[in-house]
Amino acid sequence: MAFGERIPIKTRSEIESIREATRHVAEILLELRALVRPGITTAELDQHAEKAISERGVKSSFKGYDPHGLPRYPAVLCVSVNDEIVHGIPGSRVLKDGDIVGLDFGVSVDGYHGDSAVTVPVGNIGAETQRLLDVTGDSLDRGIDAMEPGKRLSDIGHAVQKRVESEDFTVVRDFAGHGIGRKLHEPPWIPNYGAPSRGPRLLPGMVFAIEPMVNVGGPGVRVLDDEWTAVTQDGSLSAHFEHTVLITDNGPEVLSRVAGSH
Repeated sequence: MAFGERIPIKTRSEIESIREATRHVAEILLELRALVRPGITTAELDQHAEKAISERGVKSSFKGYDPHGLPRYPAVLCVSVNDEIVHGIPGSRVLKDGDIVGLDFGVSVDGYHGDSAVTVPVGNIGAETQRLLDVTGDSLDRGIDAMEPGKRLSDIGHAVQKRVESEDFTVVRDFAGHGIGRKLHEPPWIPNYGAPSRGPRLLPGMVFAIEPMVNVGGPGVRVLDDEWTAVTQDGSLSAHFEHTVLITDNGPEVLSRVAGSH
């Protein structure tokens, strides 16, 4: 694991802009969760998110995004169903009873971004599928708990990995958490695995997007022909949870959490 890039420390005004962006993200995600049901299409979820962005006067962090020369991302929302790990492109797919769907969403305010994701059930799901959601969500909480000032960057991923593997699930290694601020993706790269007590010290004013992606089967990833949608190599289910988190003198503050959210 390399730790070469400097981690930005945010100013008070930058933090307030990120805080406002993440509030919008969390509130819109609550609206989207309420819409998830058998019979709705993934495109309809994206359309609701785009309308909410317009009504609130904020900007999408995702639509038009083009990292590393990929085609520009065509939607405001990533909708990843069942074995889709992340970056699922909304379209005509109809959600059905027993599916799980990951909703990954970001907006910017005054040029500063907020980012969050949640995986939710569609109708009735089995006990093992619910356990995947519970463990993945809890692994995010464990990672956030590790974000105390003075701890090391790798303590975050170590906490996630320990929780996930204690339940015989696997951590996706091809994608990771990241810094966030004026850019959607800033240093550092924050894997959801690794040994503890390595890397830079965590300092007040750092803002990270922490996002475990957890598979029922192996950790292998395959990207579809659309060049965005990442699926599990073995076809097993996958879950994804994410929060934008500020490190303060008193510990981590989850910026992308409002009443009723995950």
